[in-house]
Amino acid sequence: MVAAQGIARGLQPLTADAAASLPAQLGVFEIVDGQGTSVYFGAAGALEPFGLRTALSTAAQRWDEASFRYETTHAYMTRWQELLMLHAATHGAVPAANAGDAHRIGRLS
Repeated sequence: MVAAQGIARGLQPLTADAAASLPAQLGVFEIVDGQGTSVYFGAAGALEPFGLRTALSTAAQRWDEASFRYETTHAYMTRWQELLMLHAATHGAVPAANAGDAHRIGRLS
């Protein structure tokens, strides 16, 4: 059995400039607040004109004093669900900003 893992890439400040420098690719991302708490997991899919760049540019307008990490993947929905399940298994619930998504995931065994 392979254990689920979080996003391996290191955190970087969530700014408009950082988002603009991202690849225009599909993927997933995690937003972390100033205290180091994961506050949101998102997916940049086919509805985002420039993938991660667009999704994180939007996120930069929503969260102040936050950081992010991301990974590119064509299996963005599956990976997004896996990250939410991992967070719920570790912390007892999905992040508050993902509360409306809790019904869309299963649980890790």
